[in-house]
Amino acid sequence: MSSDKNTTKARLEGIFHDVFGDESIQLVETMTAEDVDGWDSLQHIRLLLAIENEFSIRFAIGEGTSLRNVGELIEKIDALQGQ
Repeated sequence: MSSDKNTTKARLEGIFHDVFGDESIQLVETMTAEDVDGWDSLQHIRLLLAIENEFSIRFAIGEGTSLRNVGELIEKIDALQGQ
């Protein structure tokens, strides 16, 4: 994993800790909503909003729900920051 991806992952992990109230969450690229207790549709919206605020990006409508795992989320964040 590149240093940019590592930085994004570390920042994203902090967001997960805040949104889900669980400091023990350790992100892996294959992680999905099924792997995190309490990751339902409402928490997903809260997560996306927190990500947008932290990274100063905006997801297009439907973009945040089409991602299959944390690895794709990291790639999308990095791509949006590069625009």
